Amino acid sequence: MLTRCAWVGQGKPFYEAYHDEEWGVPVHDDRKHFEMLLLEGAQAGLSWETILKRREGYRRAFKAFDPKAVATMTDTELEVLLLDPSIIRNRLKVFAARKNARIFLQIQREFGSFDTYAWAFVGGSTLVNKPGNFEEIPVTSSQSDALSKDLKKRGMTFVGSTIMYAYMQAIGMVNDHMAHCFRSLSTP
Repeated sequence: MLTRCAWVGQGKPFYEAYHDEEWGVPVHDDRKHFEMLLLEGAQAGLSWETILKRREGYRRAFKAFDPKAVATMTDTELEVLLLDPSIIRNRLKVFAARKNARIFLQIQREFGSFDTYAWAFVGGSTLVNKPGNFEEIPVTSSQSDALSKDLKKRGMTFVGSTIMYAYMQAIGMVNDHMAHCFRSLSTP
């Protein structure tokens, strides 16, 4: 039996798969960056499990996480999503997806890719922490503070420092697999 980070819990195969295959794995694909930004923003005030269970609903609702397609969604399309039980039907979060997609595209144009922009906040390589227990895992960092501040300055919403830290963990900018976790043991 694999030893995982304590937050994964027992008997949740979808959660275990996310932990084992995605969380903390470096992402360099802009569409995946956009997906995780959208999902982490949707999580605000909720559990990650709640969002993970709705991931396919978000994929359908937000055009397979294509930022160009989301940036051109109409008010009518977004209003229809407020009736879709397969996503969190929070008006601010749904409409933020379009606004954030437009800013995401501006960042791509400015830096060549969102990936180049985002990874610059950690100097281009994963920050590895290997906490000994759950309490040692931070919820923010100086890097998430800086990323949050810059994205807010550009006009994005649902990108506070705590959300950005979770995003950085999700896309492998930060590896917070606990020291006893099998994923930490395989990381230098």
